Amino acid sequence: MKVTLICHSDMLGGASVVTTRLMRALRDEGVDARMLVYTKLSDDPNVGIVSSRGLRGLRFMGERLCIAAANGMSRSNLFKVSIANTGARIDRHPWVKDADVVVLNWINQGMLSLKGIRKIGQMGKPIVWTMHDMWCLSGICHHSYECKGFEQSCGKCQFLRSKSDRDLSHRIWKRKKSLYDSIPVTFVAVSHWLGRRAQRSSLLGNADVRVIPNAFPVNSFSTQPEGSVATMKFNPGQNIIVMGAARLDDPIKGLNYAIDALNYVFDNRPEMARDSLAVFFGSIRDRSLLDNLRFPHVYLGTVSDPKLLRNIYAAAKIVLSTSLYETLPGTLIEGQASGCLPVTFGRGGQSDIVTHLKDGYIARYKDAVSIADGLQWALSQNVDREELHESVRRRFAASSVAQRYIELFNELLARKS
Repeated sequence: MKVTLICHSDMLGGASVVTTRLMRALRDEGVDARMLVYTKLSDDPNVGIVSSRGLRGLRFMGERLCIAAANGMSRSNLFKVSIANTGARIDRHPWVKDADVVVLNWINQGMLSLKGIRKIGQMGKPIVWTMHDMWCLSGICHHSYECKGFEQSCGKCQFLRSKSDRDLSHRIWKRKKSLYDSIPVTFVAVSHWLGRRAQRSSLLGNADVRVIPNAFPVNSFSTQPEGSVATMKFNPGQNIIVMGAARLDDPIKGLNYAIDALNYVFDNRPEMARDSLAVFFGSIRDRSLLDNLRFPHVYLGTVSDPKLLRNIYAAAKIVLSTSLYETLPGTLIEGQASGCLPVTFGRGGQSDIVTHLKDGYIARYKDAVSIADGLQWALSQNVDREELHESVRRRFAASSVAQRYIELFNELLARKS
């Protein structure tokens, strides 16, 4: 079986990382899986590049200019939406022509247009579209926050500051509706939360939507750090609370709730704070945000070394996430695979990872005191790190996830024949 996965990148961003993991998991199970990307950062020979750098830049700028023209030239929400009005002619690529199944992933920012997806569909190949956020089921947004416009036909888009029912979000909604009505697509939600949102949406309410989690390389993560913890600026015996993101002060990551919760623990349980250390990794545009944090902490900056990242998790007791929305938060899975207890809000796919008060803590939404309660609970637990590691293997092991995709591919190919 030949399968071609399509994604914006192979390493840039969470969706790209998990798509690359899926490709490799499929290959480990005997599938001839390859991946086409816009931006290649690895040296994997099974990852190919589409289009030249110059054309990629032009397409990217063309899409952003259209969005800017619709939102009053505002930069604040420029990357919270995509319109897929331009993209590469991926249907002409030999890997797509030879494929038995095409798997779309995160295809925005000039990678693939809606017209391009239609051309792939017209080739008669089964299309599986793995959804890493809400873009497939909404007009233009990647996360709708509290907006329920995706349950209707969009319009009056908050990210465009629009008061029109027929704005850009509604026009793209209509194009998606036409696309989905004209070609068969099987959608895969990576969490049950996203699957439920798809069922409520006007675009995918009647579509074939499956729920399959992201493939996770469990064996790459250990419950004990390799080498001295002291080399990571930690003191032996400290209770480490780790929080990381590509960009920590992205508003959707809710860093202010983490700071307030840690300060609450510092003020009310000083003995716990004295024996603990909060470790942050990822980029921060405004470093002064951490100046408000009284809880003992260290900021490591961006961590690009996978071994160092695994050691940080293995040295930690808690992995903290205060994201306002997460489809299937990878940091929680990575932490849990390393023996950490997750403490998190539950607005998203967290419930696929955490069973409250069993293998983690799900706090009340946007409630810093509830996060603080979760931190105090987790700090007081005697963690069975190996059991947490094995629980991740049972649910997210790359081999079992790959098998679920293979079963889906075989079902679609049998239906086609």
